[in-house]
Amino acid sequence: MNASAHIEAVFAETRRRNPAEPEFHQAVAEVLESLGPVFERHPEYADTGILERLCEPERQLIFRVPWVDDGGAVRVNRGFRVEFNSALGPYKGGLRFHPSVNLGIVKFLGFEQIFKNALTGMAIGGGKGGADFDPKGRSDGEIMRFCQSFMTELHRYLGEHTDVPAGDIGVGGREIGYLFGQYKRITNRYESGVLTGKPVGWGGSHVRTEATGYGAVYFAHEMLATRGEGFDGLRVVVSGSGNVAVYAVEKVHALGGRVVACSDSSGYLVDEDGIDLELLKEVKEVRRERISAYTEARPGASFSARGTVYDVPCDIALPCATQNELDREDAVALVKHGVRAVAEGANMPCTPAAVQIFRDAGVLFGPGKAANAGGVATSALEMQQNAARDSWTFEQTETRLAAIMRDVHAQCRDTAATYGGNADDYVLGANVAGFLRVARAMTAQGVI
Repeated sequence: MNASAHIEAVFAETRRRNPAEPEFHQAVAEVLESLGPVFERHPEYADTGILERLCEPERQLIFRVPWVDDGGAVRVNRGFRVEFNSALGPYKGGLRFHPSVNLGIVKFLGFEQIFKNALTGMAIGGGKGGADFDPKGRSDGEIMRFCQSFMTELHRYLGEHTDVPAGDIGVGGREIGYLFGQYKRITNRYESGVLTGKPVGWGGSHVRTEATGYGAVYFAHEMLATRGEGFDGLRVVVSGSGNVAVYAVEKVHALGGRVVACSDSSGYLVDEDGIDLELLKEVKEVRRERISAYTEARPGASFSARGTVYDVPCDIALPCATQNELDREDAVALVKHGVRAVAEGANMPCTPAAVQIFRDAGVLFGPGKAANAGGVATSALEMQQNAARDSWTFEQTETRLAAIMRDVHAQCRDTAATYGGNADDYVLGANVAGFLRVARAMTAQGVI
């Protein structure tokens, strides 16, 4: 069987075994489509079942999470943890608390995590988890009781050498604290490295909060540098207004760019003078209000509930909200307005059709597994500090983050040039570089 037929057969079998999971199918297809040149050069991989094993998680956990709300009513949610691949180290990936969470989404995120973690060069495998619980509108007491119930079931599968969750959408420092406290209570161990994203005061790492947003901007900066450009004077649009988006805005401004628009699920705002970061943080992080509240305190800023943030002309687009938020129409609009580069701060925020439009138009495109690797890279640095009972300064940690993102970028370009001939094909470069590192480890460890 030739390389293309083998890859197609694996994808067909993956879809058959995992029905009604479109996000997972999309993530697998995006990687497999890049691997033809690898199997042509390394036909031995077909004989070891690497692809078949990569597409099947090592362990999939689904469990009930019962908890009691403030009114005394018993609520029941569903929890998930997909431990996808441990060839490079303990499973590593965040927990997402959001009503949309289901097994297919967790598997898509976990599959992406395998290659993202490999690109960092750190000793971490891939996994992901979460629950269909919505923390919005819930009291601190309700969130604490939910987290305690969630960890009561999940703790038996975790450990600093086994599986190390972190935060994701809906899981911040508050939730990590409640989860860690329950883990410590049940196990009678202060195992700092079992969760990352902890507050700095008790085992967390400086820069972890900022890392994903900073890292996406560092990656975009490296892409621009290949064309002799930088952020100075450029108009930038950022989707989302959560943690990743906020710190992407901060780093763009630090590098001389001007973020003129950002968004949330209710719509988007435009501020031609540049987003006021402190006001944005106050609205979204302190007051926990809709982004429209920003315009009430900022003369000249406008809010729209129609269209998308990608209708705003820009030089650089940083999608930092959620999966499949940027579709074909958005990509066409961005290209029409002359966008130069797109770097994914979220996980798979661009649809396959949108990605193809960017690639066909010669727009520099940084896929999430490369561009947003800064978050998990800094989580690995947090694990390193925990293991050494050490704590690094903000400057020391950010220097490491910047170096890791430069290396991820270089890996993508070098690999794309080697296996495709076009160093600007970051999709090919990221997929192949991540795959090769994992495949070599899996081959060395035997059929497991």
